[in-house]
Amino acid sequence: MTILIYLYIMYIYNIDRGDVVNILIDNKSGVPIYDQIYTQIKNQIISGVLEADEMLPSIRGLAKDLRISFITTKRAYDELERDGFIYTVPAKGCYVAPLNVELMREENLKKIESYIAQIVKLAASCNLSGEEIIEMVKFGLEEQG
Repeated sequence: MTILIYLYIMYIYNIDRGDVVNILIDNKSGVPIYDQIYTQIKNQIISGVLEADEMLPSIRGLAKDLRISFITTKRAYDELERDGFIYTVPAKGCYVAPLNVELMREENLKKIESYIAQIVKLAASCNLSGEEIIEMVKFGLEEQG
């Protein structure tokens, strides 16, 4: 009998000042590890768990602790910086960037577009018309008050 072992690494990184970064790596998910790191740090920034100007774990330290390649961690950090979520101070480290209202709006618009695509697919399977979908959205907006 073969025993399958799925490796989950749950790592809570405590920085000297007491800041916490929670990173869960799922090796069986099919999502690249750098993308898992990117997404989890981004979500913690957007949700306010990580606040502006908080120091992040060093690239090398995080890679060592997660037992992954330095290059993988660096790619996640590079993408976070490219997208405006973090900034780097040479010889000091990486820090959470102050939230850009326009960036937050763009992130939320992408989520809304994704939900709309799902609604359209589901509505098509139920033979709903565009007018019926719009009516449902209007009803939802009225419920919000």
